Amino acid sequence: MQTARERAVFEAGIKLGALYHQWVGTPVSPETARSIEEAIEKSVGLQPHVRGITVRLDREIMEPNMFGYSELQGLMLDVEITTRVEGESCRARIRREGNYPLMEIVE
Repeated sequence: MQTARERAVFEAGIKLGALYHQWVGTPVSPETARSIEEAIEKSVGLQPHVRGITVRLDREIMEPNMFGYSELQGLMLDVEITTRVEGESCRARIRREGNYPLMEIVE
């Protein structure tokens, strides 16, 4: 049986993985990035055990295609999420580490 601490860590990890795979490929531009950030925060924030989430997209690596928009890439994601299960919390994030979107437990 999982402890509350293990469950909080699991919940953070599963939510970051789902977020990544759900949103990568979404059309985005510097002008629409804030609305995408807010949509991700609101969507993930509805899920059980989420106590906070912050999403920032790196607009500097958004290169428009011939139609004037980019596709959201994992490298654009800077996300921090906090989950809480039975009094135990986990803070995790996705952030760029070189050329890789690293998911990690922070606390």
